[in-house]
Amino acid sequence: MAYNSSSWTREQDKTFENALATYDQRTPDFWEKVASAVEGKTVEEVKKHFEILIEDVKNIESGKVPLPNYRDAKESEGMKSNGNSNSTINNRGSMYK
Repeated sequence: MAYNSSSWTREQDKTFENALATYDQRTPDFWEKVASAVEGKTVEEVKKHFEILIEDVKNIESGKVPLPNYRDAKESEGMKSNGNSNSTINNRGSMYK
């Protein structure tokens, strides 16, 4: 399956991130291993994607990218609505009102 080399699918992105976490960057064939893990991407494409990732992280850490506006504390602690406005399901699956 051929992909546009300038765009990355969510699946390719996730595979890329997993490969970065899996392989030791000090390994001489690191970039080849990462590229072989990501379907449709070359060594040069994964290197470029890595450079973009590093730049994004630097921008986030330097405050150039605003943090998202999170919802109230209940939702940010793993609470979610089950569609019934009178009850909530916590992150363990227990329902309470």
